[in-house]
Parts: sequence; C-alpha cells; structure tokens
Amino acid sequence: MKLTKKAHACVRLEKDGQTLVIDPGGFTEQDAALGADAILVTHEHPDHFDGAQLRAGMEANPAAEIWTLRSVAEQLSAAFPGRVHTVGDGDTLTAAGFDVEVHGELHAVIHPDIPRVTNIGFLIDDGAVFHPGDALTVPGRPVETLFLPVHAPWNKISEVIDYVREVKPRRAIDIHDALLTPIARPIYDRQIGALGGTDHRRLTPGAYTEL
Repeated sequence: MKLTKKAHACVRLEKDGQTLVIDPGGFTEQDAALGADAILVTHEHPDHFDGAQLRAGMEANPAAEIWTLRSVAEQLSAAFPGRVHTVGDGDTLTAAGFDVEVHGELHAVIHPDIPRVTNIGFLIDDGAVFHPGDALTVPGRPVETLFLPVHAPWNKISEVIDYVREVKPRRAIDIHDALLTPIARPIYDRQIGALGGTDHRRLTPGAYTEL
C-alpha cells in the first residue's frame, strides 16, 4: 500500500491500481480528490469536507463513490445518485478494493458551549491504517499505522501522547497539522516520539511512503 500525505488531514492510499482518498478538505490541495476511485469523509467541518473538491473528483471519474456520514451525504447525494453512501459506527464496506470498518460517533469536544457534530473514523484493511477524523477514537483492534491528529483547537499534546499510548500502533504519522507552525514542530516531534511509545513520523504534503 502506498500512502501519500496531502495537506492537513487528507491522505491518499493506493493499492492494486486503485486509489482511496480520505478527507479532502479546504486546507488541502485543490486536486486532492482527482483520480480517486473512492472517497471517505469523516465529518462536515470544512477542513475535512470541501464540496467543490468532492464534486471535481466525482465528475472526473464517473465510477468514483463516496462513503460518509449523513450530514455530509445529504449535501452530495442529489448530485450523484447512487454514488454517495451513508455509513456509521459498526458498518463495514469495501471501497476501491480496500476493506473498511467504521468506528466512532462524535467529534471531540471543542468547548462545552459548542454543539458536537457527528464524526466517524475509518479502519482500513484489518488495521493496516486508521484515520480517526476529529476524535481520539480507539478502534479496539490492533493498528499498524495511526493517522495522528497532532494539533487542533480540540486537543492538547498530553491527550495526543496518551492517545498514541492507548491505541499502541506500530507507527503514528501526523495529520491535522496545517495549524502547527514550523517553530513548534520539533517540540511535538520530540515529545510524541519520546513519550508515545511508538515510531512517530511526519510527512510533508506530497511525500509518500510504502506501508
């Protein structure tokens, strides 16, 4: 499986000639969804869900499909009949040749006065990778590669470290990092690497690795 890190929370997975894209949002390159055979969206916030990008990806590939939660599906299903699928916690599916399990229900708490939206995470190929969206969801299954939401208005570094410890992945690769300034990155790298108990990696947008 080839993993390409896109900007912020978006990742691109390729296997057996097919491409799966997760969370092409407003902080991500405008072509992030192009070439996708399947797209997964964790929730409705604009840094994870960009309607224009999704429409471009779906129009570029008439066979492409989207799996997401209801709040996103309702905004797209009329434009792409039969190609937008609503899923929730506990569901399983196959998208572009990838086996996917859905985990989680709610976005992490930003502030008690801000209503929580729904959020789902995607466990792919029996735990090869896990993308939690905007939550610290523990899938209850072994995880090889955890896409780690390293910096957000709803988390702090102690929670990020404890999340890595609880999931116990073989490796953690940063996502949700567009708001993290270059001067702060070495601090996060050092502390998560030293305290998380796993191989911690950071990929720049456009960089890739083989899993």
